[in-house]
Amino acid sequence: MIQLNYRDAKPIYEQIKDGLKHLLLSGAVAAGEKLPSVRELASSLAINPNTIQRAYKELENEGYIYSVSGKGTFAAEKQDVVQIRKDELFLEFDVVISELLYLSVEPKILAERIESLSEGSKKI
Repeated sequence: MIQLNYRDAKPIYEQIKDGLKHLLLSGAVAAGEKLPSVRELASSLAINPNTIQRAYKELENEGYIYSVSGKGTFAAEKQDVVQIRKDELFLEFDVVISELLYLSVEPKILAERIESLSEGSKKI
C-alpha cells in the first residue's frame, strides 16, 4: 500500500515512486506481477492519472518496472531491481564520502564507521 503525505515537500509522483520501489524491493510485489493500471491507481489514491503516469514512466526508465503494449505494467525481476537500487546507493555513497574527505575526515575513520555498521547489520 502506498501512503501519500500531502504536507510533505516531496512531490506526489516521487512519493509514489518511493512507495512502489519499497514494494518492489521488499518483495511485496513479485517479479513479473502486474501493477495496477494508471487509472486504477489514480482512482484508489484519488489523484490525477498524469501523476501516476509520470511515476510509472520514471520507474520504467530506471528499470524497476516494464510495460507490455496492450497488457499493462509489470514489476521487473528482483535481482535487476536490487542491482539498480545498489547502483543508486553507491552513487549517493560516493557523493557523501567525497564530501567527508573534502571536510578532512580521515579515511581510517570512515573505514571504522563502515566496519561498525557492518558489525551492527550482522546482529540483525
